[in-house]
Amino acid sequence: MPADTNPLLAPWTAPFETPPFADITPDHFSPAFETALAEHRAEIERIASSPDEPDFANTIEAMERSGDLLDRVSSVFHNLAGANTSAAIEKIERDLAPVMARHFSEISLNDPLFRRIASVYAKRETLGLAAEQMRVLERYHTNFVRSGGGLPEEKKKRLGEINERLATLSTQFGQNVLADEREWKLVLDKKDLAGLSDAEIDAAQKAAEDRGLAGKYAITLSRSSVEPFLQNSTRRDLREQAFRAWTSRGEHDGASDNRPLVAEMLKLRAERAKLLGYPAFAHFKLDDVMAKTPDAVRGLLESVWAPAKAQAAREEADLQKYAAAQGDNIEIAPWDWRFYADKVRTERFSIDDSEIKPYLQLDRMILAAFDTATRLFGLHFNERTDVPVYHPDVRTWEVTDDAGGHVGLFFGDYFARSSKHSGAWMSAFRSQEKLRGDISPIIVNVMNFSKPPEGKPALLTMDDARTLFHEFGHGLHGLLSNVTYPLISGTSVARDFVELPSQLYEHWLEEPDVLRRFAVHAETGEPISADLLERLLAARKFNQGFATVEYTSSALVDLEFHLLTNTESLDPARFERDVLTKIGMPKAITMRHRTPHFQHIFSGGYSAGYYSYLWSEVLDADAFQAFKDAGDIFDAETARKLKEYIYSAGGRSDPRELYRAFRGHEPSPEALLKKRGLDGVELLAGEV
Repeated sequence: MPADTNPLLAPWTAPFETPPFADITPDHFSPAFETALAEHRAEIERIASSPDEPDFANTIEAMERSGDLLDRVSSVFHNLAGANTSAAIEKIERDLAPVMARHFSEISLNDPLFRRIASVYAKRETLGLAAEQMRVLERYHTNFVRSGGGLPEEKKKRLGEINERLATLSTQFGQNVLADEREWKLVLDKKDLAGLSDAEIDAAQKAAEDRGLAGKYAITLSRSSVEPFLQNSTRRDLREQAFRAWTSRGEHDGASDNRPLVAEMLKLRAERAKLLGYPAFAHFKLDDVMAKTPDAVRGLLESVWAPAKAQAAREEADLQKYAAAQGDNIEIAPWDWRFYADKVRTERFSIDDSEIKPYLQLDRMILAAFDTATRLFGLHFNERTDVPVYHPDVRTWEVTDDAGGHVGLFFGDYFARSSKHSGAWMSAFRSQEKLRGDISPIIVNVMNFSKPPEGKPALLTMDDARTLFHEFGHGLHGLLSNVTYPLISGTSVARDFVELPSQLYEHWLEEPDVLRRFAVHAETGEPISADLLERLLAARKFNQGFATVEYTSSALVDLEFHLLTNTESLDPARFERDVLTKIGMPKAITMRHRTPHFQHIFSGGYSAGYYSYLWSEVLDADAFQAFKDAGDIFDAETARKLKEYIYSAGGRSDPRELYRAFRGHEPSPEALLKKRGLDGVELLAGEV
């Protein structure tokens, strides 16, 4: 297909050079990738074969300037593959995965190229490099060494094969989870709706209509659909059906069974680590992040595991007592926990989601997130309707600074649909940089909230609103990036540091100053009352034993999987059970992400790294305290330092250095335990 007829290859003339989504069809991607890959190969070959003495400009900067077309095509494709996929796109995705892996393996294992990088690195102290240039050079050298640069040819060949296969398996894993989510639905009649709020019934009706089931109601495996059902439905039998379907995604015999994929991926990762000189994959992965070692990760996880499990045991006893008082002769099971926890919370704090949700309108929570960014960082958001979007539900805002200067473009894609992978994430159609011009970012937040019927507002739970703030924190990390080199732009930081900007941003949602302004009742227009706000904030630490056990068990299973050195005859499901038995997992709680659908670690880049949310939480709990210490959650000087050293810094410095520059000291885990209400929890007998 000629470049002038392929919209992916032609110049983009829409406002802000946004991709021309309406003109792009799946047929455009394969020829565009062929052209972009060929162009990138030629660029790399020119660098690797240059007769000039290697220096920063002709080697490192040249690398940074290469691949522009490939970046452009890839960003469009991978964002659509995640948020608005189709059978045609999924086919291309499967075919493309090994091709892309092979392409980048050939670059990272290119001996002449590595020798040039190593040569520049060896004389780095004599080159007069600026601090950012030095950081970029160090990262290039580290990345090439960790990819096999300098290894014997036979090892490099095997690494390339492993990378290709892992890319294929990772793609298939994610598609299998989506297939299970797309296929399953719990179809309900009016008699099955007992306990659900009007908003939840409306959402279930809309989900059924979207699936061609007019007159019915449907619960899907989107978290924003299934969790409210588990929390509110009085039908225990239906709760069990929904829960079992939710927790068994990717675990069914047939085409979407992820268990054999997991076993093969773990075997290949262990082999890759050994080829690179590490005892296990976890040692390899953690060596290049803040944690550094598996022992450091285990120490953090175990420091919260014991108090979390003790707190969860007390929570379970409260649920059991409540159930008995209602005449429910049951033993609390995983599909009961959310239901009875909501009842106990209502009894203890006189609050429930049906009372809170009308105040948490999606549009108002978006405004709250924007207003917080205005008050902290001087950003302003102007909604645009003249910018191309990839789905009618997507909204777009131009982001400007206090002086009216353009900062970037922000896309918000908030509603669940069958063409979208589950979960929530931030991504970029274009990342900020200055090397190839003053390039502004195009950032997207993707959510999976339940879409209401036409004319009704979308209402969120507090967890939904927290997710919105979380992902917008990632979005700000991309929007506020202020670096020269693409390699270290925005969220291109250590995996256990990348969650700091997002988790820190969540704190502002729960501040009375924010909620009083933006939590407005959908029907009456009245702001949230002082009494309800007080009760809402008082309930913040409720059920944290459950939440921490649910998360930490997932992180511990992830770590143990990636410490394996012998994966022969591995049964992932049995291994998961064995780890949970060893750590004493409460039988009434399941992992937040069970192995067969644990996309973070098998298709999302968090392998041996799921702990990073907790690691970053240590940082964010301490970081928000800086505003508390200043006596103002929008303190200008603290916000200035936060922007300079965290949100705008990208990867230009070591994350520990950046954090110390902002806060002035190392963080302490005590702040995390206090935040979760686990400080001072009396441990269970036998726990240490």
